[in-house]
Amino acid sequence: MERATGGGGVLNGLTARMIPVYGCRIVKAYPHDPLAFTQGLLWHGGWLYESTGLVGRSAIRKVRLRDGRVMRSAALPEALFGEGLALWGDEIVSVTYRDGVGFRWDCETLERRAEFACPGEAWGLTSDGESLVMSDGSAVLRFLDPETMAERRRVTVIAENRPIGLLNDLQWVNGEILANMLSWPVIARIDPPSGRVIGWIDLRPIVSEASAGDAEKVANGVAHDSHRNRLFVTGKNWARLYEIAVDSVAGGAGASG
Repeated sequence: MERATGGGGVLNGLTARMIPVYGCRIVKAYPHDPLAFTQGLLWHGGWLYESTGLVGRSAIRKVRLRDGRVMRSAALPEALFGEGLALWGDEIVSVTYRDGVGFRWDCETLERRAEFACPGEAWGLTSDGESLVMSDGSAVLRFLDPETMAERRRVTVIAENRPIGLLNDLQWVNGEILANMLSWPVIARIDPPSGRVIGWIDLRPIVSEASAGDAEKVANGVAHDSHRNRLFVTGKNWARLYEIAVDSVAGGAGASG
């Protein structure tokens, strides 16, 4: 999505402690391109893959973790606004904001292999191993056929007995969908079959450090290294990418380090 507005105080205003809130701590911080308007993030084969947005600046990147160096980059057509990305087979699948089009990229070379129609808005994208899962700024997640992009099913995300919109970047982690919330300093932990929010991950201390008071530098970008069970987060125009550990018990004190 474009630039964020509003949304402060989500943990105080949105949750009535019916949904557990988990703190997190910083395990390690890595360099990140502060000019990257991050829209999507994933980990594959020892590399970070990142989708960046803004018209004229949108690209798919292959990034080295230790120093944030961009090893390969493929620009989207200049008029398009890039959004989320997901892994499917040996391809990176990416979508665009309101442009009605998505792309398939070779994982190794980032050569553009194909283009497909993607009607409506597209924000975040992830895969559960059978479908691609896409957010569109509403409370709805759509499960799509990875080959045809036809909708298989949809689920409405519910928290405190009401639909919760502004779902942004998505990541499938250990049977849950993790979702950044546009302009809110939290990650929603979503149960995919029901759409129920089963927890919040409190990113406030990390967002405070990374944004330095700039309200537009929101958290966006979640990646999971399943082999080493590492979780990475970053944000729009952040100078750092963080490996974090989430508290195992709700009510943690938040990030440190």
